[in-house]
Amino acid sequence: MAFCNEHFLELQGAYLFAEVRKRAEAYKKQHPDADIISLGIGDVTQPLAPAVVEAMTKAVAEMGRMETFRGYGPEQGYMFLRKAIAEGDFKSRGVDIDPSEIFVSDGAKCDTGNMQEIFSDTAIVAVTDPVYPVYVDSNVMAGRGGKFVNGGYERIVYMPCYEECDFKASLPVHDPQIIYLCSPNNPTGTVLNRKDLTQWVRYAKQTGSVIFFDAAYEAFITEDDVPHSIYEIEGAKDVAIEFRSYSKTAGFTGVRCGYCVVPHALKLETKSGEMVSANELWDRRQCTKFNGCSYIVQRGAEAIYTEEGRKQIQATLDIYRNNARVILEGVKEAGLHAIGGTNSPYIWLSVPEGMTSWQFFDFLLDKAGIICTPGSGFGPCGEGYVRLTSFNTPELTRTALERMKKALKEIK
Repeated sequence: MAFCNEHFLELQGAYLFAEVRKRAEAYKKQHPDADIISLGIGDVTQPLAPAVVEAMTKAVAEMGRMETFRGYGPEQGYMFLRKAIAEGDFKSRGVDIDPSEIFVSDGAKCDTGNMQEIFSDTAIVAVTDPVYPVYVDSNVMAGRGGKFVNGGYERIVYMPCYEECDFKASLPVHDPQIIYLCSPNNPTGTVLNRKDLTQWVRYAKQTGSVIFFDAAYEAFITEDDVPHSIYEIEGAKDVAIEFRSYSKTAGFTGVRCGYCVVPHALKLETKSGEMVSANELWDRRQCTKFNGCSYIVQRGAEAIYTEEGRKQIQATLDIYRNNARVILEGVKEAGLHAIGGTNSPYIWLSVPEGMTSWQFFDFLLDKAGIICTPGSGFGPCGEGYVRLTSFNTPELTRTALERMKKALKEIK
């Protein structure tokens, strides 16, 4: 009899967004005529930009001709896209990132979940609470979680984020080896400004920690003092790995493309004291387990960095930004406290007194036909809140807010 990986048995129930989908589908089955609007799972609604479609169509045609057909591509990503990223996302902001430090993938979710593989299985992991579930679950699967006790895993360091501190975490009391930070944050919508990030980089340099910096939502940043990349902070290349995604930036949720940056300066230590390159370890991991992102998709991603592509992407992002404003204003008019939405597509909403986050989920679904994401699924400190997303259409977003206001009047 083959033995299972018992670390998987430590996972708590279904993955959060799978559970949300399951409950929503069960409700629809019971109420087939219900008109449901989703402000829950962060999937986009606007079509791909014309420049992206044109580039991908051209790439498809290339794949249909003998002289331009391409088979396996480089596991690290095609150099045409890596150079476009280095120029468009970093050099344009005064940050020097070499294309060889960039690894193209099928999305930030995979990269943030897989990057822990190049670290020791005894590494102590620190996460903010509330937190994107992949950070925790992937480390539990690898054996770094331990037992689930009193709402959390005993071996994971939780850094609580409270409303009175703007949902920003304090530095860990016990020094971890891996620290997950997300800015703009999923789920709370808060951001780390330059002073905040400088503090984290200095802490990591002092302790030898490595920061996993999830910048998947950087395109939504509107304030000047909020860095788009952790590498805007001096010394960050020595201590940080950054993750980016085209899912929300360019509507690639169904196309799948993202990338991570693993600087050459970042070194990890062996038990014998030898220093090894994190970049080389990740390269070896990708070459073993990943065959590269589709050539067609990478040509589409490259088009985002053209002048026309940038304009088209910004027009789409403006739709989601306006949706976020509508949601934030609407829930406040309804008498509920909310944050986020300014530099983020997410609005973090406090639930009415006397309800849990899952009870409010059920309330909104039953009374307003709205799907949200319960905050408790993001960690113990998420209880008492729900997350709303701005990725639906403007028309449905406005309709959802009117329904919510009407439903909330029933419980006042």
